[in-house]
Amino acid sequence: MATFEGSHDGKGLRVGIVCSRFNEFIVNALLEGALRGLASHGVSESDIDVAWVPGAYEIPITTKAMAVTGRYDTLVTLGAVIRGETAHFEYVAGPVADSIAQIQLETGMPIGFAVLTVENVEQAVERSGPGAGNKGEEAAVGAIEMANVLKAIRKK
Repeated sequence: MATFEGSHDGKGLRVGIVCSRFNEFIVNALLEGALRGLASHGVSESDIDVAWVPGAYEIPITTKAMAVTGRYDTLVTLGAVIRGETAHFEYVAGPVADSIAQIQLETGMPIGFAVLTVENVEQAVERSGPGAGNKGEEAAVGAIEMANVLKAIRKK
């Protein structure tokens, strides 16, 4: 019986990060967390590329463009969709999440997902803070693990 588990060793991995400029103060905190998580698991700064897009709605097309280049072992998506007084939240949050899942299936590229979908700014701040619970850091570490488990499966 073969068992596949991904390690958290990021040495030698190439990572692409897609960041939304909308709610940039939250996304910057998520990016800091992601970079902290990558560095603490051995990913070299020179092996990380960051692409900035206008809003969360533009994250999927940029993510797919990066995924198909063959330059990356894994990707991380960072954004913040905060519910407002209009239906905009519903038209952005679900489609972005669904699109990222579809990109993973189409390309075989593991993608860490930290596009926050929250009710208010306070919840976004709570999930992007400097300590434990930063969803950018969690997504980055998860992306490392997924890159490694998929490598192990494909190698077998």
